[in-house]
Amino acid sequence: MAYDPIVLRRASQRLEGTKKERQESREALRRDLYSRCPELGDIDRQLKGTILDIITSSLRKGSDPSPALQVIRDKNMDLQRRQAQLLQELGCPPDALEDVPTCKKCGDSGWVGTHMCGCLKLLCAQEQVKELSKLLDLGEQSFDSFSLEWYSPLPWPGESLSPKENMEFIYDFCLNYAQKFGKFLFPNLFLTGDPGLGKTFLSACIARTVAENGFSVVYDTATNLFARFEEQKFSRDVQEGKGAQEETRRYLGCDLLILDDLGSEFTTPFVQSALYTLINTRLTQSRATVVSSNLSMDGVRARYNGQTASRLEGEYRVLRFYGEDVRLQRKRRL
Repeated sequence: MAYDPIVLRRASQRLEGTKKERQESREALRRDLYSRCPELGDIDRQLKGTILDIITSSLRKGSDPSPALQVIRDKNMDLQRRQAQLLQELGCPPDALEDVPTCKKCGDSGWVGTHMCGCLKLLCAQEQVKELSKLLDLGEQSFDSFSLEWYSPLPWPGESLSPKENMEFIYDFCLNYAQKFGKFLFPNLFLTGDPGLGKTFLSACIARTVAENGFSVVYDTATNLFARFEEQKFSRDVQEGKGAQEETRRYLGCDLLILDDLGSEFTTPFVQSALYTLINTRLTQSRATVVSSNLSMDGVRARYNGQTASRLEGEYRVLRFYGEDVRLQRKRRL
């Protein structure tokens, strides 16, 4: 999984923050217990002294350190037993003063060797959802809240399936795509159809589910995405150009890119070139992409170059939405 550096940094900061809070809480407890029972403080200082004695004896040359080490270890065990007894009398567990990590697997470092621990992966998934929420209302947009009641069960002109039957198929397809992301037969989707039929909603549902499963997801509109590509190439402001360059890296490198509303942007030769570069780069790197558009595939062919249309037709599973505009139906019910 290719975690977004911004998301990974925020997740790591949260992990470190939790660790720091735990340590501060333990130190506050230590001070409180020592003030109530000064003997505990004395024992703590003696325990630290025995550790130093063990190290000194181990490093001493010219004599067998074993007898001295055994005496020190016995003293250490006696001190630990007395410490546990005093803590119990104060109503605390024997390990109350020990630094016990929340995650025993990684010790709250977030890493087991060179592999990311599950605790950090979970925080990354949470940060992914937060990042997506900047553009999407992910509190409402989920597969569980998707409703088929807005799609007619009656025949639709020129189609073998009714709008409702068609949406049942599309819903199941998108749900399986999101839940089995990375293992699904079709890695790339093209959602096409008139406005107000649920393309953006289902795109958001996919984004949420895939992000919650720990994959890096970037969601953006075509207008914003191509604006960032232009800034990256043409901006004279160093900071602005650097920020745009970081954004374009995210578009190209994330596990799943969701490009919403393709065709809404002002199409120029540069945009045509950038779109082909985006699609082709992600295909060659085997990174998944979901595109939603009001354009049909014929419309894509007419608006963009033939290479782009060929890539979309050949490598993307097309899901066509049709029916009556859901937003207009809802407006009429108000």
